[in-house]
Amino acid sequence: MKTLLPAFSVLLGIVPSLCFSAPASSEEIVVRPQSKAGPLDNPLKGWAPYTDAGKIHQPYSMVFQYISWRELEPVQGDFRFDEWEKAWEVERANGKHIIFRVYVDYPSLPSGLPDWLRKAGVKETAYEEHGGGMSPDYNDPLMISAMERLIEALGKRYNKNPRVAFIQLGLLGFWGEWHTWPRDELYATPETERRIIDAYQKSFPDKSLMVRYARGYAGQQDWIGFHDDMFPQDTDNGKDWSFLSGLRKTKRTENWRVAVVGGEMVPNKARQWLGKDYETTLTMLDRSHFSWVGPYCPALEKSNDETFLKRSEELVRKMGYEFQITEVVHPAEVSAKQSSRFSLEGRNIGTAPFYYPWLFEWALLDSSGKVVKICKTEWDIRKWTPGDFSEESKLTFQVPAGAYRLGVGIRDPWLDRPAIRFASELPVVDGWTIVSMLKVTE
Repeated sequence: MKTLLPAFSVLLGIVPSLCFSAPASSEEIVVRPQSKAGPLDNPLKGWAPYTDAGKIHQPYSMVFQYISWRELEPVQGDFRFDEWEKAWEVERANGKHIIFRVYVDYPSLPSGLPDWLRKAGVKETAYEEHGGGMSPDYNDPLMISAMERLIEALGKRYNKNPRVAFIQLGLLGFWGEWHTWPRDELYATPETERRIIDAYQKSFPDKSLMVRYARGYAGQQDWIGFHDDMFPQDTDNGKDWSFLSGLRKTKRTENWRVAVVGGEMVPNKARQWLGKDYETTLTMLDRSHFSWVGPYCPALEKSNDETFLKRSEELVRKMGYEFQITEVVHPAEVSAKQSSRFSLEGRNIGTAPFYYPWLFEWALLDSSGKVVKICKTEWDIRKWTPGDFSEESKLTFQVPAGAYRLGVGIRDPWLDRPAIRFASELPVVDGWTIVSMLKVTE
């Protein structure tokens, strides 16, 4: 037999206790939660603002960090990662994941080329465009080898760092954006691009990486993500140089299935793109499968306009993943000594998957909310692409006999707790989404 227990009737009054009457042991419980708007600060999606551009006015889960090579390696081989990471601990970055880009040449700012490379003979060319600066010779063998060593050091430091969400390849071109337009003669050769891409792939096997353009060697890679810098204006504007046009040319439009896509909104234009041009913004989000927007993003704009705020929330919920639980099936009663089948069905109503193998776990909580047992699964949540998904596991809950709250969670390895919340009408206790009650016998 199956007993259908809608989420509201089963879970009403979950804190401090659940109202529940267990049916006969031969029955299964089926819980079908109602859908609801998902959270606005789920990890690894949504806004990723600067931490030094003023107050952040909306919920967010990530921050964006630029850093110059000169700051990271002022002396050859002496990497100042500890000093840089102090910038990660400012109040606006507290508890937030990090996206970063290392640059060498940021127009209008002092050169990011380390002095020791300049003294070793790496030449620079002055330019006046975009506020002016000094463009280094990216093709100098000394420069290339030094960049490869830097990337290797970055990988040793951050490939396994669970706080780091995504990494932009950076280094080459103005702002580290892989171009020197309109001074194309200052840019790197295709061979230099290849060596930088290969170095990042080798040094960051566990991170989702992004490159600015899908041209040349980058356009041959099926594992890499991409970032746009003028969303949504130039995302797909009908020009052959637009962001998505470049992906189409090299058949990289499906890379979002395995690697993150994101980027910056047109600076200081959030009111336009969430105002009269909002339909274009929605269309570009659907086409590009963005998971995040930053460092400039609507969260940096102070506004009491209800339409602006509502549309901001809508964009965040559409970006990246948005998981709903649609059905949970489990025995009404299990033995502490035997395994039993637990299944979950859901739907990703976002525009992209989740890109890391975070653990999905089942948990039993007692009447006080204390976790008494956690059972890990081998489910790969990266496969929960937009659309429906289903999973099941054989679980054994070796706990004292009694009635427990049955919870599920997806564990953030940095915070070491369940962090992803669902767009379903279900209560949450200390990060655990409570889906039902379970009776355990000896």
